[in-house]
Amino acid sequence: MSRIGRLALGDFRDRIRRPAYAVTLLAAVGLGLLAVPPADGHWAILALGSYRGEYNSAYVGTATALAGTLWLTLGGFYVVRKGLGRDEETGVGQLLAAAPLRNAELMLAKFLGNLLVLGSMLGVLALTAPALQLVRGEDHALDPVALLTPFLVLTLPLLAATAALAVLFETVPLLRGGLGNVTWFAFAPALMIAGEAPGAPFGGLGLGPVAASLRDTLAARGVDLGGDDFSLGLTKTDSPLEAFHWDGADYGAGFLAQRLLLVLLAVALAALPALWFTRFDPARTRAAERHPDGSAPTPAPTPAPGPVRTAASPARTHHRSRSRFGSHYGRLLLGEARILFADASRWWWLAAAGLVLAGLSVPPDTGVGAVLPAAWVWPVLLWSRLGSRSAENDLEVLLGAYPAARARLLAEWAAGVLLTALVGAGVLVRLAAAGDTAGVAAWSAGALFIPSLALALGTLSRTHRLFQALYLPLWYLAVNQIATLDFMGTVRRAGHPAGPSPVLVTAVTLALLATTLLTTTTRRALRD
Repeated sequence: MSRIGRLALGDFRDRIRRPAYAVTLLAAVGLGLLAVPPADGHWAILALGSYRGEYNSAYVGTATALAGTLWLTLGGFYVVRKGLGRDEETGVGQLLAAAPLRNAELMLAKFLGNLLVLGSMLGVLALTAPALQLVRGEDHALDPVALLTPFLVLTLPLLAATAALAVLFETVPLLRGGLGNVTWFAFAPALMIAGEAPGAPFGGLGLGPVAASLRDTLAARGVDLGGDDFSLGLTKTDSPLEAFHWDGADYGAGFLAQRLLLVLLAVALAALPALWFTRFDPARTRAAERHPDGSAPTPAPTPAPGPVRTAASPARTHHRSRSRFGSHYGRLLLGEARILFADASRWWWLAAAGLVLAGLSVPPDTGVGAVLPAAWVWPVLLWSRLGSRSAENDLEVLLGAYPAARARLLAEWAAGVLLTALVGAGVLVRLAAAGDTAGVAAWSAGALFIPSLALALGTLSRTHRLFQALYLPLWYLAVNQIATLDFMGTVRRAGHPAGPSPVLVTAVTLALLATTLLTTTTRRALRD
């Protein structure tokens, strides 16, 4: 096996052991279930007007492959984008710097490792396709070629492009950290929308031949859609879609050539950073003075000084016990807030102040629908540090010696709640002034939920990337009026929040906090 192959295989084995991989894998399987809903269901991933293909191998394979394209290009990017950063954190980068390995070989090895991870996810999704076909029961005749071809032709080339872009992002200083995560979340959906066009470069998402074949099949049945009613994405329907037999798309030599060209372009794009990559050279990167994601390191919270407990001073000991959650906790909360806010620049705070003023200036409905979503996505990079900072800065052993671990954890959570309340305060004031009790309750539940989610995911995964990868899609769905996932109260019907009850959101918040405390306590007990 070549050096590139050995490095790629080692990188692949390291990635699949991490929690983010399992989470993304489960999400991909769940998406496969949505791609092939029950025949009497009221949603669809792939549809043409009020019609869908019969659940045979061709349609199930195509629908599942296209659903995988949507999820794995977006969510899979966050799983694979930290290969070089992890090498730097663990010291492997210094070994690679001294190895007789060219930069281009290293870049291609990282690209191949990324593609192996994404390809393994795609493989699991492909395995769900025949199972779903049999479960839905419309056509029990399995055709492996018709099932697997869409995964190879439609999805795999785009995953190659995603793997290459993950390498590119890691070698551009501005895109290495949280800014790169947010940039990808904005860039990837725009790229997908552009890829739905019939003349998209390299075949786009591959919808051209699929949509044309579906339309031709319906036209042969005498069905005139009267317009472009092709849709890709989770869509709710008023009634179950009518099924028709479809034998699959004829991709043609021209389309296949475009997909092959896309793969070759991905390989070239992955090798391009070899021109400027510093190869973990400390003289050029000053790696020891940077945080692993390119930001400045944050100090560990310093336990507040307290009175010395001795047998000769029982009164002082009693005074300390009474003030444990008083001034002592207040100082602890202040310290956690200072650490959390330390990563925010003056320009960040200026923009946050602008969001508060905007919330105060617009009507409550506009504030909830437009200003609050902007305010509650702005601190995403700060929230993502909750629960993960100690692990990412190698401070777990030091903080493990702190006698009040639960108090410190609750102070970290309270600092996150404070940040959430500050940036959304303008909207809250307008809701309260308008007497919108339901809106205030929804706002309050959301303000508690966001830092709880960040703290739980950061504690469980010990990395800030999992929260960024999951919160942004959740926020996006809420902004796009998916009421069942609206944790902010931004979806309103007749002037009232239409999302989950604030009581339910608060219950989820408490469950997240309990999970965080249990995880911390268990790890502490195992360490001791």
